Amino acid sequence: MELLAISLLNGISYGLLLFMLCAGLTLIFSMMGVLNFAHASFYMLGAYVAYTVSQRVGYWAALVLAPAAVGLLGAAFEVGVLRRVHRFGHVHELLATFGLSFIVLEVVKLAWGPGPVDYRVPAVLDGPLFTLYGTHFPAYRGFMMAVAVLMLLALWLLLTRTRIGLVIQAALTHPRMVEALGHNVPRVFMGVFAGGAALAGLAGVIGGNAFVTEPGMAATLGSILFVVVVVGGLGSLAGAFVASLAIGVLQTLAVGMSGSLAGALAVLGLSIGPDTPGQALWQLRVSQLAPVLPYLLLVAVLLVRPRGLLGTRDA
Repeated sequence: MELLAISLLNGISYGLLLFMLCAGLTLIFSMMGVLNFAHASFYMLGAYVAYTVSQRVGYWAALVLAPAAVGLLGAAFEVGVLRRVHRFGHVHELLATFGLSFIVLEVVKLAWGPGPVDYRVPAVLDGPLFTLYGTHFPAYRGFMMAVAVLMLLALWLLLTRTRIGLVIQAALTHPRMVEALGHNVPRVFMGVFAGGAALAGLAGVIGGNAFVTEPGMAATLGSILFVVVVVGGLGSLAGAFVASLAIGVLQTLAVGMSGSLAGALAVLGLSIGPDTPGQALWQLRVSQLAPVLPYLLLVAVLLVRPRGLLGTRDA
């Protein structure tokens, strides 16, 4: 019971971090139709910029300044590159963002080195939030969860309860009419891309010190990011939220399981006999398969519902 409770809390906190990272990508895709391959690179930049800023003016200033800096970079990229290649189609947009991810990786290595940096949790949050079954739950993980929930609430209010949100949604479906009403549609799209990049930067600020800030962090989470987006449904913010929690909890619970696949099936009333093919596979521990589980979930969801859990278009 203790392991289950702690694993659920850790899984939810990890899932909410995934949602913070996926929210910006989902927002950009749903509003602009651009599947940004460099989104995880913005996450990495957020962590590195926060590390640098926190050394000089503290973590709380970095929490504001790092996402703003990443958002400005996203705006510059949208104006200088994406806007120019947009008329050539989605393939050129994908190639442009794919190239940006390599540029960001090399810049990070040149500026901060090829190894990890010492980006730490702020001292005020470096302790237990509460104790459950004798196990301490870190205060910083509680902070991560609170920031993710507040971000979800802010996005929902912005898109559904403000004039800016109505203009953004109208510009997606009726850009000419929005322009006729006096709104600058290219500027709206620039703001959407910058906002999505800033959300990825915020996830980097929050997650960079909870895990490891190093040049491979974008590649580590990049593939999981697209799994979450496809499982939840392309363009669905609610779907990304559900898929993030599901994958976070699934992976965290699997990591804590020391039994084999055969033992897990035995709990379900299924037995693996000596003549069953692939005996070595059935003897693998569930924890060893934890990195593969999100992709198995992706395949299962696509077989049953190709548009994702809450998506409106086919993946």
